[in-house]
Amino acid sequence: MQETRQRVSELTHGKRVRLITSSPTIQQMHRFYLPPESCAGAALRLDGREAHHALRVLRVKYGEMVAVLDGIGNEFLCTVDNCLRDAVTLSVSLKNFTASPPCPVTLLVAVPKGKIIEDIIQKAVELGARRIVPLLTERVATHLDAEAAADKREKWQHVAIEAIKQCGALWLPKIEMPVTIGQFLARPERIELSLVGSLQAERRHPRECFEEFQTKHGRRPQSAAVWIGPEGDFTLEELKAIQNSGAQPISLGKLVLRVETAAVYCLSILNYELNR
Repeated sequence: MQETRQRVSELTHGKRVRLITSSPTIQQMHRFYLPPESCAGAALRLDGREAHHALRVLRVKYGEMVAVLDGIGNEFLCTVDNCLRDAVTLSVSLKNFTASPPCPVTLLVAVPKGKIIEDIIQKAVELGARRIVPLLTERVATHLDAEAAADKREKWQHVAIEAIKQCGALWLPKIEMPVTIGQFLARPERIELSLVGSLQAERRHPRECFEEFQTKHGRRPQSAAVWIGPEGDFTLEELKAIQNSGAQPISLGKLVLRVETAAVYCLSILNYELNR
């Protein structure tokens, strides 16, 4: 903390930054999100939802130190310069950058009923997922037209933003539009290691898949994905299509897990094995 205070007190862009000796650590500071294009320069501005949260909920004050995340690895240590009626201006004191994890992980998850998907997104952010693809499967009761899907995606992306602010993650996962399995598999993209949680007999322990990849390539995968089906699992036809794309069926233990539990289980394993 002493080192941080010394660096914050240095001259930044020709202007001495105010230092509050009783300021909290970076982990304890209030965090806000601004898109990368709004984070250029030594002065930042919170508007709209972020300003409302800062002014009406957290009630930040002049001279207070806060952190701003841009979702692409940068964390800005800032001092509150001015609290306006509907905006907050900040002076950047220090910028830290954290590289992305070596193996970006994609979570492909069937959209469950209600708001459970929001809990899944929140936990996926905390567990380091870089992309979340909501799936419309045959056993999913949710059916969305194009407009409703776009509205849902925007709402879910905001859930991810709130999650990085809460946990301090520096990389904001991309939440994609809901798609069918066929639509996703038709894309010309390549994922080095793809796994699918399965209740079928032919499945393996996840570690066997990691060890097999390491033995074959002499390294860890540089991209990975995990498929999580709905309650009752994917249909046999869906599972066959996923496996034909290269996904390996894995066991999630002896118990039947709910969708949200299965997602947390798989992401925990992938994060530990591939990004430690």
